[in-house]
Amino acid sequence: MLGAFLALCSAGTFALNNAFARRGVLTGTALQALAISVPIGVPMFVIGALILDGFEAFRAFDWTAWFYLALAGVLHFAWGRYCNYRAVKAIGSNLAGPLQESSVIISLVLAIALLGETMTGIKIAGILLVLFGPMLAVELGKKKRPDAKAKEPKPGFQPLYAEGYLFAGLSALGYGCSPILVRMAVEHAGVGASLAGGAVSYLAASVVVAVVIVVTGSSQSVASVRPENARWFAFAGVLVGVSQMLRYMALAVAPVTVVAPIQRLSLVFRILFGWIMNREHEVFSARLILGTLVSLVGAALLSLSVEAVASLPFMPAWMKAGAAWTWAWPDSR
Repeated sequence: MLGAFLALCSAGTFALNNAFARRGVLTGTALQALAISVPIGVPMFVIGALILDGFEAFRAFDWTAWFYLALAGVLHFAWGRYCNYRAVKAIGSNLAGPLQESSVIISLVLAIALLGETMTGIKIAGILLVLFGPMLAVELGKKKRPDAKAKEPKPGFQPLYAEGYLFAGLSALGYGCSPILVRMAVEHAGVGASLAGGAVSYLAASVVVAVVIVVTGSSQSVASVRPENARWFAFAGVLVGVSQMLRYMALAVAPVTVVAPIQRLSLVFRILFGWIMNREHEVFSARLILGTLVSLVGAALLSLSVEAVASLPFMPAWMKAGAAWTWAWPDSR
């Protein structure tokens, strides 16, 4: 229950981060956003680890834990976040989010294959709904017509679908792999140790971002960021830092097959915050809302235990049996 709650809070703050980042990348670049938002996470995780006595974990981490945490940071905070910001800049947060939900497939498959986690009938039902909902929204973006009755983006925003969907898919690769690496490093280590692990991940990502900026000769471009954009990126950095702290804590106390799908509820929060902050720079429609609600139902199923489903009085026996069905990777037993 704690892990599900932390994952839900992580989803909300991640969506709010995207709303702030969306405002910044309207006139700024994804690399500028990355250069500001990633380093902010280092002191946040260090302070969190200090408060929760997580520094003892640094001595307990072996070299494999350090490697997994560093790799998770590079994949999620550097690769995944850069691609996410590129996608948000191209098509907006609402349209980028649904395709990024494919990351849950990667996370769940790897969790079963590498961590020995089991799949149940109720989880399969939830996964299908979580994946089907975003498919509706992605189809919307491709078939949108100027004369459609659904609310169109304002003239200043022209979505670049090819670029946006490409980078949304690439970000899903990083977002899908990183939870497995984190779980392998901090499983059963405790919440404090998970924040120490997050500090390692953020530090590794910050180093990689700095190297990329220097190697690509982008130092001047990053330094020339407009003050207004810098503020948006800084706010986004703080919010995503909070989101990642909650995610690392959730992964320390709950399976990936629970945490990763519930975090997909960021779709709901993206639409809410996008409407409040960026309604002139996002796409909204009835089908987008419908797809989001379908995913919401799927995530709700993923948060239920088999025992909770079996205890429902109105559930027929065959449905209870289907919900209780389990499967695990053969080599994980």
